[in-house]
Formats: sequence, structure tokens, C-alpha cells
Amino acid sequence: MQFTASTISLTVDDVTASQEFFTTHLGYAGQQAADGFASLARPDAFDVVLLARGIQVLPPEQRDQRAGGLILAFTLAEGLDEQEKRLRDAGVEITMPLREEPWGERLFQIADPNGVIIQFVEWAAVDNG
Repeated sequence: MQFTASTISLTVDDVTASQEFFTTHLGYAGQQAADGFASLARPDAFDVVLLARGIQVLPPEQRDQRAGGLILAFTLAEGLDEQEKRLRDAGVEITMPLREEPWGERLFQIADPNGVIIQFVEWAAVDNG
């Protein structure tokens, strides 16, 4: 099996709000859009498809579900502090402040207008000995 792309599909209440958030703050570009649908991409991350809650293209048992309990995590090579400042300065609410875990993970979280949790991660050098 060979994958050609990775896409995450999120069911949200307001497709336009999430689309604008992802393009403005996360550097995604719109690929396709229709009523209740938007496809977003960037060359260094997974694609994102946004579907309006209740949209008829989904099976009936999935139509009213929302993206919940899901964290979109983006690992940065460097610049985590600068990204946190950039987002904060842009008025994005930081829902989990920048912190470092004992295992060397540095991270912070934000949420888009539909409550989709987005986490930025940078791995700190860990002294193992």
C-alpha cells in the first residue's frame, strides 16, 4: 500500500470561519470550496477538508457529529516561541500556554472558531545521561 496524500476531514458548524482561520493563521491555501465544503492544503502538512455539520454527503449517522476530542498537532523544527507570539499578537486565544513537558516536548494550543484544538510542538534537547 502506498499513500499519495494525508487528509483530515473535520465536521464543523461554520465552514467559512474555520477556512478563514486556517488560511489566515496557519498558512493553508484554499483548493476547492462549495456550499458546506472547503478543501485546504499546504505543502508541508496534511490537507484539511471542512464539512458543514448536517451536510447530506455524509452518512446519516455522521451528519450531526462535530470534530471533538481531536487535537491537530503540528511539529515545528524551530521557532515555537515566535509562533506563539505571532498568534497571540494576531488576537488568537492561546488555550494552553507554552510549556515544556519532562520528556522534552515544548508545546502550546489554540482553538479555531469552531473549537478545533490546534497544538504546536517543538522538541527540546533532552539530556539522557
